[in-house]
Amino acid sequence: MANAQVILKEKIAGLGAEADVVKVRAGYARNFLIPQGKAYEATRANLRHVEALKTERARREAEELLGYQAIATKISKLKPKFVLSTGQGGKAFGSVTNMDIHKELEAAGISVDRHAIELEKPIKKSGKSEVTVRLHPQVLATLVISVDAGEAAEG
Repeated sequence: MANAQVILKEKIAGLGAEADVVKVRAGYARNFLIPQGKAYEATRANLRHVEALKTERARREAEELLGYQAIATKISKLKPKFVLSTGQGGKAFGSVTNMDIHKELEAAGISVDRHAIELEKPIKKSGKSEVTVRLHPQVLATLVISVDAGEAAEG
């Protein structure tokens, strides 16, 4: 099987980020990466331009990190409240899941992936709980939510 060396122009999942020199199948490079403008051949002349691409990548990653840190401060300032209905014995019906927390964040104007909300198991008891939101491998935000027991359900 023939392999080709290419320099990535943008981040490609499972392959690398921009300015990475990677080996791929020759057909993948020739038929997809190069025509789509996602990569170019790793010739001697092109390899000299890798440094410029690496500085651009470092600048972009620094900007993304600052953006994630700003979102983390917004998240840590929020204090969402949830109300669960309870039965006769004080047992809660339902629970607060990462989907509920995601909806509260969206309502506050903060867009995060719901899988970034790290919740071991749904919250079923009232009180305050801390939830970790992993925005970036280097940026964690802590969200303090309060869960109140609502009215007893008649039955």
